[in-house]
Amino acid sequence: MQDDPILVEVTRGRLVESRHRGAVAVADADGTLLLALGDVSSPIFPRSAVKAMQALPLVESGAADAFGLDDTELAIACASHSGEHIHLAAARRLLAKAGLKESQLACGAHWPISQRASDELQRAGKTPQAIHNNCSGKHAGMLATALHGGLDTAGYESPEHGVQEAIRRVLSEICDVTLDQRDMGIDGCSVPTFALPLAALATGFARLGSGRGLKGARKEAARRLVRACLAAPELVAGEGRFDTIVMRGLGPRVFAKAGAEGVHCASVPELGLGVAVKIDDGAKRGAELALALLLSGMVAGADQVLREKLKGDLRNWLGFKVGQLRPSRTLEDAGKTVSRQIAALAASAPR
Repeated sequence: MQDDPILVEVTRGRLVESRHRGAVAVADADGTLLLALGDVSSPIFPRSAVKAMQALPLVESGAADAFGLDDTELAIACASHSGEHIHLAAARRLLAKAGLKESQLACGAHWPISQRASDELQRAGKTPQAIHNNCSGKHAGMLATALHGGLDTAGYESPEHGVQEAIRRVLSEICDVTLDQRDMGIDGCSVPTFALPLAALATGFARLGSGRGLKGARKEAARRLVRACLAAPELVAGEGRFDTIVMRGLGPRVFAKAGAEGVHCASVPELGLGVAVKIDDGAKRGAELALALLLSGMVAGADQVLREKLKGDLRNWLGFKVGQLRPSRTLEDAGKTVSRQIAALAASAPR
C-alpha cells in the first residue's frame, strides 16, 4: 500500500521542518466521490467527528421532545466543548430536564480544554469532574435517550446497551456501511467508536447536512441537530476554536465537526457535499488547515472567515514569525480540482 500524500508542510526559515501526510474525501449523498486523495477506503476511527450522528437517536426516539430540549441542549449533545461556563450550564440543563444527575455520567473527567476554565478551577482549589469532560453533553444525551426508551441508565456506555446498538445502526445506515463489533474500539470517553472508510464518512456528512438520502424522522432529526449546532456554534466547540469560527462565520452554509487524531469533517448543505479529512500522524493543525483550504474553494467567503488559519503563521513566544503552516502543492491542486467540479455542476444545473 502506498503512503498517503503530504497534505501540509511546516516551514522554519528556508527549510520544511515537518510534513503531515493524510487523506481527503469529498462526496455527495449518493456516495459519488468528487475527490479521493490518499487512502479513502481503509477504515479509520472518526471519533468525535460523528457526535451529531450519535445524537440522532436522542431526537428520533422522541426523547428530545419528551424532555423539552431546546437548540442549546441539542447543540451541547453534539459538542466537543471547552468546559467553559456556558458549556457546563447547557449540559446541566439537559440533565435536569430529563431528571438525571451528573453522577450518572460515565465519560470520566479531564481538565477543561479552555485554559481559562482550567485556571479558574485550579485557583478555586477544585479538580475536574465528569461535567468538564468535552463529551459530557453527548453522554447526557445518551442518558436521556436510555431513560426515555425505558432502558437501564446504568451501563448506557457499554457496547451491548440498546443506546449504543441504536447508534451503531444509525452510523451504518447514514454512512452506507455495515458496522459490527469487529469495527469497534472504545473512545476516550468510554463509549464505542466504529471504524469506517473516509469515503463513507464524507457520504454520511453529505447526508447529515443536506438531508438527501434520509427519510422521515431521521431526515427531520438531522435537520434539527445541524440547525441547533449552527444556531449555537460556541457550544459545539468554544471561543477561538476552528468549528466555532467556521459555523459562526459561514453558517448555515457549513457544518463542521472535529474528531481526535487528525480527523475533521464538514457538511456543505447547499452543495449536498460532505468532506472528511484524516491526518496520518493525528495532528490537529494539519487537519484544520487541510479542511480550511478545501472549504475556501467550495464556499464563497470562506477564505475571509478562515483568513488567519490559511495564512498559517507560526510565531515564537515573543510573537516573531518563525515559520509557516502551508498546504502542499498536492493539496492545493486537489482544492482547485474540487472548485472546478463544483463550478461545472453549478453551470449545468437547471435554471
